[in-house]
Amino acid sequence: MPLPKHKKYTIDDIFALPEGKRAELIDGQIYNMAPPSPFHQKLVMELSATIRNYIKKNGGPCEVYPAPFAVFLNQDAHNYVEPDISVICHPSNLDARGYQGAPDFIIEIVSPSSQRMDYLTKLFKYRTAGVREYWIVNPLTQTVQVYSFDGTEDSTQYTFEHEIPVTIYHDLKICISELLK
Repeated sequence: MPLPKHKKYTIDDIFALPEGKRAELIDGQIYNMAPPSPFHQKLVMELSATIRNYIKKNGGPCEVYPAPFAVFLNQDAHNYVEPDISVICHPSNLDARGYQGAPDFIIEIVSPSSQRMDYLTKLFKYRTAGVREYWIVNPLTQTVQVYSFDGTEDSTQYTFEHEIPVTIYHDLKICISELLK
């Protein structure tokens, strides 16, 4: 839920929040973040580990950063997000505060309170910022909406039972139901 729109907030306002309070900043509006459920965290852990293991096995510059991890999406003072999972392939954009720019691959796990944000607002922000691939994992419907913005834009919906191809890695497929066994 955003704070009143009486002013345009900046990243400094996010960092001034009380200890333990998490929020994101999109176009100068602060959106409070609810604590994640245990199932949400299990999904983050399993997906992060699967992608990390793939990267370690195959080499390359990419790294996986699960939330909380600061992404200064447009490298401006009015957009700050904490994706559930960020895959970063350009380590030169990392600094002591987080990542400056668009991660190559982002996964968001939908909660009842974040649906509008994940399916609409963040989809637009991630696409225009230059994210190459964006997954929206919905535990309630057991679906994954995959958006590929690399080359020809594409959007496909999968279930947790499908082997979902990771488009930035041509030989990686993830079956979420298998991860949860």
